[in-house]
Amino acid sequence: MSGKVAQRMHINLASPFILEMWAIIFLVEFVKGSLLVALLPVYMENILGISVTVVGFAFAMQYLGDNLFRSPSGWVMERIGYRWTMTGALLLILVAVGLIIYAKDAVWLSVACLILGIGTSPLWPCTMTGITELAGSTESGSSGAAMGAVEMASLAGTGIGPIVVNFLMDHGGQSYHSMFLVLMGCAAAVAAVALLLPSRIGTHAPHAIVRGGGEGPAAVRGRGNPLESLKRTFHQVRTTLKVSRLLFPALFLQAFAIGLMTPVVTLFARSELHVTPNQFSLLLIAGGGITVLALIPAGKLVDRIGTTVFLNIGFLLAAGSLAFFSQVRWLPLAFVAVALVGISYALILPAWNAFLAKQVPKGERGTVWGLFLTLQGSGMVAGPVISGKLWDSVGHSTPFLASAFVMVLLFGLHLLIVHRTKRKL
Repeated sequence: MSGKVAQRMHINLASPFILEMWAIIFLVEFVKGSLLVALLPVYMENILGISVTVVGFAFAMQYLGDNLFRSPSGWVMERIGYRWTMTGALLLILVAVGLIIYAKDAVWLSVACLILGIGTSPLWPCTMTGITELAGSTESGSSGAAMGAVEMASLAGTGIGPIVVNFLMDHGGQSYHSMFLVLMGCAAAVAAVALLLPSRIGTHAPHAIVRGGGEGPAAVRGRGNPLESLKRTFHQVRTTLKVSRLLFPALFLQAFAIGLMTPVVTLFARSELHVTPNQFSLLLIAGGGITVLALIPAGKLVDRIGTTVFLNIGFLLAAGSLAFFSQVRWLPLAFVAVALVGISYALILPAWNAFLAKQVPKGERGTVWGLFLTLQGSGMVAGPVISGKLWDSVGHSTPFLASAFVMVLLFGLHLLIVHRTKRKL
């Protein structure tokens, strides 16, 4: 091993793979945020006259496609590489947006949402696997800063997309058809960026990235009977995935805590805080903006200090700030509470992903990341369902108190996982 490679302590955030994935994540989340937040709910209900129930079903199809195909897409990526897995999937986003333009009924719009979900499904398995590969070939083995960078791209795309679309429609006089064409252009651009991705990332050097058609071990492994290859994969995952069983409920709860808040935060702001739309936008900026700005610095500190301190502080701070927010009825205090929630998530997100990266075995990283992300995604489905029932049946503050309680559970689970891991070493 060369001296230059040996001296590399952390992942280079300016490396081609990180920059390419940053651009892909931003554009994909820009398109998804624009469609799911700003365009489709109003377009389907007001323009096409589709009921809110059907709109919800169509959105559920998007989630279903995304979540169910994460593990298979990770498995496919292990066989054919990053470039063609991502390019093929991202072209489906282009197909989905094109279908939305011409769809006039609930069935075809639901099909389009399902295709959109399938198209986005490899995004996070490929990203997490690539970062884990790069981290494994550095001296520190840390991935916090890189995880923070990609989370920042995700949050920025999700937030900027609806803002840009609403601005163009409100002030630029653009039609829905025009905006869908703009998003088709974004989808084409993101597929083009995916063509720049490497086929594979070397396992022994931080920049040993195969950009040609060279065949690594995974390529050889992918030959032959696909069913036999799949059986070998499941056997390898079972034999190499040596993690605490407590990690699996923790994966579910981490997303479940977010899912509890997602559907009711707007309702809470309007019914309990009585904010105007502009004030609500400022609240979102206070929370989301702080999270985005703090992600990379927090990630770099995670690489230096480790994940344990950040997760312990982050979970407890999130629990306290969410409980505080649930009781606030004065707007200035609401800004303080939201800012604290933003800080807590800036601590949690890069540390949590770096913590998971340490649990992923070297064999079948894509498949294991797909499994982890599927478990997390199931929490995002259950959260809104439980949240709505708590809101209607118990009280408006209850979903936030429940989310705070889940954060306390995560704090305890994390302590137990770390303790058991140290005891085994």
